[in-house]
Amino acid sequence: MAYHRQQGVDTAIVRIFNTYGPRMRPYDGRAIPTLLRQALAGQPLTIFGDGSQTRSFCFVSDLIRGLIALAESGYHEPVNIGNPNEFTLLELANAVLEATASKSPIVYEELPVDDPKQRQPDISLARRLLDWSPEVSLQDGLRRTIEAG
Repeated sequence: MAYHRQQGVDTAIVRIFNTYGPRMRPYDGRAIPTLLRQALAGQPLTIFGDGSQTRSFCFVSDLIRGLIALAESGYHEPVNIGNPNEFTLLELANAVLEATASKSPIVYEELPVDDPKQRQPDISLARRLLDWSPEVSLQDGLRRTIEAG
């Protein structure tokens, strides 16, 4: 905002929420690459706590569409770009098992003390301002991610 206000630079500010897709590093610690790596290797899928905490996941092509729309909008305040459809981590693990046809078991580990119970972006501004919303379902995004290797 300082560059925009003081220098007149055309800026855009985006808040990016959980994004996934092909070519993610399998050991980066995020839920989808970790679960995919475990399932594809036939290892147990690790869930922390009881798996009831929720997350939302935005496929990378949806994120890119949102970034481009924001960059072309002329809007200079922060805009959330992400997928508001929530899944429990247990639902995510089961979706990964289905997408990979893995027979890996799910194992439960202690929930970290700082683990949030919910992460869901409010994308109402992006819908209104940019006419943007995510289009790729979790199941389709997982399939695309796996197929890309």
